Amino acid sequence: MAMSVGGGGEDQSVMANINTTPLVDVMLVLLIIFLITIPVINKTVPIKLPKAVNIPTQTKPDNITIAVDNDGNIYWNDGRLPSREALLDHVKEAAVRKPQPEVHIRADKEAKYEAVGRVLYAIQRGGIVKVGFITEPDHGIRGAR
Repeated sequence: MAMSVGGGGEDQSVMANINTTPLVDVMLVLLIIFLITIPVINKTVPIKLPKAVNIPTQTKPDNITIAVDNDGNIYWNDGRLPSREALLDHVKEAAVRKPQPEVHIRADKEAKYEAVGRVLYAIQRGGIVKVGFITEPDHGIRGAR
């Protein structure tokens, strides 16, 4: 910090510039105070949250895979179904098995939500309880390695 003391010089005018150093010091102190007090202020109800573990899908022989491509075509374990009624018939037949199989839905990224919704509706009407979606793992931002 520099300070100009008026001596016996020729230039006796008043300095018109604002000294911002004290302002920056005060703002820095306020920032530190806020950073320290924010965790103390954040009060929530104390609960024990469940621990999430990403478990890979275990493919069993009795699992059923239903695929929906971007044109809305439906596939039952790699075989194309001619209609939604055929899907419902297959689901009803699978729902009565003991133990009931799991249904895994694989939908194309470009598939319409309507097509996937109709598949879900048919599974629900057929009586299948366990349904899951198969997705690709997220590899983060493209190009970043």
